[in-house]
Amino acid sequence: MKTIRFTGTGKPQFAAAVRKNVNAYFREKNFSTKGGWRMTLKTLAMLGLYVVPFVFVFLFTMNPWVFLLLSVVMGAGMAGTGMAVMHDAAHGSYSRKDWMNKIFSGTIYLLGGNLFNWKIQHNVLHHTFTNIEGYDEDIRSRVVIRMSKHAPLNKFHRFQHLYVFFLYSLMTLMRLGGDFFQLHEYNRKGLTKANKAHPVREYVKLVVGKVMYLLVALGLPLLLVSQSWWMILLAFVVMHLTAGMIMSVVFQLAHVVEGAEQPVPDGQGSIANDWMIHELMTTANFSRRNRLLSWYIGGLNFQIEHHLFPGISHVHYHRIAPIVERTAREFGLPYNQKPTFFHAFISHVRMLKELGRLQPVPVRVMKK
Repeated sequence: MKTIRFTGTGKPQFAAAVRKNVNAYFREKNFSTKGGWRMTLKTLAMLGLYVVPFVFVFLFTMNPWVFLLLSVVMGAGMAGTGMAVMHDAAHGSYSRKDWMNKIFSGTIYLLGGNLFNWKIQHNVLHHTFTNIEGYDEDIRSRVVIRMSKHAPLNKFHRFQHLYVFFLYSLMTLMRLGGDFFQLHEYNRKGLTKANKAHPVREYVKLVVGKVMYLLVALGLPLLLVSQSWWMILLAFVVMHLTAGMIMSVVFQLAHVVEGAEQPVPDGQGSIANDWMIHELMTTANFSRRNRLLSWYIGGLNFQIEHHLFPGISHVHYHRIAPIVERTAREFGLPYNQKPTFFHAFISHVRMLKELGRLQPVPVRVMKK
């Protein structure tokens, strides 16, 4: 995989200034940058939203409609656990204690996911090469979905804003099998070894994790729950569709919206910006004032702050956001934010429509 360099041109002093200002806030308030007791309470709430309905289906005989309703609640809990618990822990911002970060980052296995794949795709590729075609897998076009203006354009893409949300809902279901193909690609590209992991060992962990998840999430209900087998399968699918829809939409509102750039490296493999400025240019916030939404989605509506300071827990984002915005304005840099979830959602739909019609922008080939 060819290396991209951030050249540091374009007001590189911003990085030092924003770090200084944010660090000063924590120093003056004598706050830890980690989650603390608030993350403990949130973990109990999110895991409860996911696990308690699961326990109920074993303890009580219920109407099929109630059974399906509980699967929706579990899907919401699954999404909340992924966004508000696992995400912080995988970034090391959940706790000062490494063992706690490891334990709670492992909640991804309760969702049918894989921690190693997640860290490569999200922590390494997405956070380092945000919105860069061919590097950031979050904007990778997948045949019927076009997320990058540099990707090939097909005639059916003009309708993607109509059908894409159904495909979003399939995200966690597709990951159940897709993780195997993804790990194969990481092994082939040398990313597994580059991140100090053994390819065969990661395959074994992947298989064990998937089998254990399916045995618990699907096998136990099929054996012990009084509902018919097809109702149990339907509930399993509904749970995943709910979680997939929530997480996919939230993730997309941060990077595939109006004002979020999709830069490409020049022929030498350079991006003409300091890395932190690149993150500002490619990321957006939304609904900053909605504390309930922010609580549930783990501060992912403060993506600018998250990308600049991934080691800081999301429980602090609403406090440091004004500091980051003020510093960006002082340097004449953009601070892209949508006032509400609705504004961000409509902006995303408009971007999907534009990407469905916009001819591909040529990408310069890097010199070896």
